[in-house]
Amino acid sequence: MRAHPSFMTMRVFALLAVLFPLSVHAACPEHFAGGVPPSSTMPVVELCSQIFAVGYAPADHEALWSAEHLTAVSIAQAEHLHGRGQFHEDLRLPVEQRSEPYDYKRSGWSRGHLTPSGDAPTRASREETFALSNIVPQATRLNEGAWSHIEINVRQLARQAGEVHVVTGPAFREGMGRIGADHVRVPSSLWKAVYVPSRHAVAVIVCKNIKPFVCNAVGLESLSRVTGIDPFPGVPAENRKRMAQLERKLLSSITRHKD
Repeated sequence: MRAHPSFMTMRVFALLAVLFPLSVHAACPEHFAGGVPPSSTMPVVELCSQIFAVGYAPADHEALWSAEHLTAVSIAQAEHLHGRGQFHEDLRLPVEQRSEPYDYKRSGWSRGHLTPSGDAPTRASREETFALSNIVPQATRLNEGAWSHIEINVRQLARQAGEVHVVTGPAFREGMGRIGADHVRVPSSLWKAVYVPSRHAVAVIVCKNIKPFVCNAVGLESLSRVTGIDPFPGVPAENRKRMAQLERKLLSSITRHKD
């Protein structure tokens, strides 16, 4: 049974909602390649924020995907923004569908961002990335190691290419259990798909969430087969070519394999 929040906790949530309001829109096509959100074989609730959107699975108490549109300008702004946000429940969701910070306490898993906080160009948008609707259980070693390098490589790519579309999510190929009173599902892998419009090309990286935390470059078909998600349904097939050069760029400085 979910414990009722204390009066002080409720005051903190209320203060966060005032200082860093979570944007709620009926639709946010600007976050998606071709203006079309990722498609999924599982039903999701779409939650729009200032710089990203998530497809949230209430049964799992986490997102199946998180989509963002990065530009060279937004990355330059993000790099000059200092400080971090506070992890918090997403107040847009019914209480029974949310995860909460206590789910992660003593769980053995870190709180891993889907859309990274380092991509946020403003204080308010950075705070939004700390909503638990944008968080999944992630091994600390992966979160602070290879996954962090991949996020940095994506930002470098956005600076070089001018813009990229990114969709990130969990995969559940192997049973890893659940954590906390809200039974947040633990992914066996995390994936990141990147579309570069100027090159009409796509790269997909998948990292194991268990030792030895190996990261692979895979095709879109492989990703869709395992996750049931097409990250870029708004992009014509002929403009979604798999490009080895992009894969090498995203995997630079970390252990890599190719499937």
